Amino acid sequence: MNIVKIPANEYKERIAKAAKKVAEMGLDVLVVNSTEADFANVRYFSGFWPLFERAGVAISATGEAALMVGIESKIFAADFGHLDKIFVLLEYRESADPSAPEAKIETYRDVFDALGVKGDKIRIGVASWLDTTLVMMDGLKAAYPQAEIVRADQIMVDLRKIKSANEIACIRHGFSIVEYATEEVLKALKPGVTECQMVGIAQRAIYEKGAEYEGLPMYVFSEKSTSHAISRSRPDRIIGKNDMVQLNLSARVDGYSPSVGIPVCMGKLTPERRAYVEFGKEAHFWTQDQIKAGVIASDIAKAFYKMYIDTGHKENYVYGPCHGTGMIEVEAPWMETTSDYPLEANMTFQIDTFLSAPDFGLRWEKGIAVTEDGCDPLCQSIGKIYELGF
Repeated sequence: MNIVKIPANEYKERIAKAAKKVAEMGLDVLVVNSTEADFANVRYFSGFWPLFERAGVAISATGEAALMVGIESKIFAADFGHLDKIFVLLEYRESADPSAPEAKIETYRDVFDALGVKGDKIRIGVASWLDTTLVMMDGLKAAYPQAEIVRADQIMVDLRKIKSANEIACIRHGFSIVEYATEEVLKALKPGVTECQMVGIAQRAIYEKGAEYEGLPMYVFSEKSTSHAISRSRPDRIIGKNDMVQLNLSARVDGYSPSVGIPVCMGKLTPERRAYVEFGKEAHFWTQDQIKAGVIASDIAKAFYKMYIDTGHKENYVYGPCHGTGMIEVEAPWMETTSDYPLEANMTFQIDTFLSAPDFGLRWEKGIAVTEDGCDPLCQSIGKIYELGF
């Protein structure tokens, strides 16, 4: 089996780059926090993906780093992670809220002291603001009541938006697994099966090919559920003849989580539905043609939205046209009408073209890497319109 992963030295390089940005911001220390569901910032530096509990990483301006975990995770983190300094803090315990009276519990002050961060009036940057719980923030304030705590999310956006060759290799390998899973689901898809049965086919396929997990809760939606921009498959929803079905399958490779989305008809498309499917496909490939280094992201997003308006599809617009992808299938930066940043080589995006029609929805989706003169599709080109003919 082909094992594709991030080498240990790359984690050290990431910490060094983060430390430089910490110093440039005039911070003494950076804290990033993660959950099992949104694990990316902690895993980016440590390789550790928490289970049940939360996790955090602290990085000093001098380049020292430590992993912070909950009560049960210290041995787990040492086995899976790449950081030698590991601390157990109550702030990272699971939601059952155990008090662990017999456990050896440490504090943020213990962590920062071990990193060489001394004093009371320090500047702490928190770069996972949305994933930092009130309990974590209260713990920081209790340990350092005189500290200045500032939001530092941009550090992580800057670090993660440009992918290394190893990261792109993980994403590309994930796509190859997803393509196999899509083929397996299409073989099994027929009237009378349930949405969750088809998810089971996809799950079996990705694990057969070496994925560590789903990159997102895999979508197999039928008919009414296809109108959900995000949702979950149902064990009791039976796929019927002539139903529209939306596949969005994914596979995680060493933390990297790409997905492929295609609409499928369980029969012959009506002319009305075909028009929506074809417009979505056209908008998808129009977006692909606009992408190259130096282009301002908002210019693409504004023109994309205008295309919907000009073609009479304004009411079918939900979002677009792209979002960043990497360790989380949807990660910063989004490509929106307010996005004033230029595209850069080796940024990776999902071209995510979702269309909300009157009685169904559809999504064409795949991943690309930005190049100097265009973009590199990271999977086989989508675009075939599936009418399964039942």
